[in-house]
Formats: sequence, C-alpha cells, structure tokens
Amino acid sequence: MKTRFIVNGDEVELDLEPRRLLVDVLREDLGLTGTHIGCDTTNCGACTVILNGKAVKSCTILGVQAHGSSILTIEGLSKEGELHPIQRAFLEKHGLQCGFCTPGMVMTTYWLLSQGKKLGEEDVKKGLSGNLCRCTGYQGIVDAVMYAQELMKGESS
Repeated sequence: MKTRFIVNGDEVELDLEPRRLLVDVLREDLGLTGTHIGCDTTNCGACTVILNGKAVKSCTILGVQAHGSSILTIEGLSKEGELHPIQRAFLEKHGLQCGFCTPGMVMTTYWLLSQGKKLGEEDVKKGLSGNLCRCTGYQGIVDAVMYAQELMKGESS
C-alpha cells in the first residue's frame, strides 16, 4: 500500500504491507534505529516518537496509519550536529545510563515541554509515567527534564 509521510522534515513514500508496525518501518525501511523496540505492548515507551505533534508509542501504530502524517524521531532533534537542549540536559544531568530507554524518554520530554506549561517535578513524573527505565532510578531523568525546561526557556528569550 502506497504510504506517504514526512519524517524529520523529509518527505517519504513507501510501499508498505498494511500489517507492518510504524516502529519497524522507521527502523528497517528508513534506518532510523534510534527508535527502540522494547516490549511491543506499549508498556516501556522506548519506541516513542512525535506523530502530528503528539507523543505516541510507535509499536502500536501501523505504518499505513501514519499516511499523510508528520513524524519526528530522536534523529530529527539535533540540527547540524548540535544536540537539542533536551539531549544536552540528559547528558549533563546524567538522565541516562545504558541508554536503551533514552530516545523514548527524550521524545516524551520533547512533547511535554512543547505543551508550553511550566512543569514541576510531579508533572514530569506523571508525564513520563508511560516510559520505563531499568537503570537510572529516575531522579536523573527528572533532573534532566527540569534542566531541559530551563535551557529551552533560555533559548526562547
């Protein structure tokens, strides 16, 4: 089935089997392996991408359902070799350990911060509740999100 969408600003047209998951299309067809497959059941959030402005778990969406959509993956955040402020914050505040969950955490954070609301720690914890990490204990992640919020506020001033 002919499917067209925009991924990280680039228009893509693929002939997809209707049963293929978006996460598989991103990884296998487009080589965007930053989107991780962790559970295939929406529990872990490692496959989170931004689809038409919303954080979604790409293991629950068929590739053909993304027809006509705009998709942002972790690879689309950095520009011209420069890390996005959220990526910098995760690095600087030790919001990652093994890194497997990090792309999903970063993309969920991107969505949370795009809402334009000032977030407190409890808001961050609730907002990230659909993303699991088995390594960090979460405090570094929460600290990274709070720091990213400050970095992004500084860049928009």
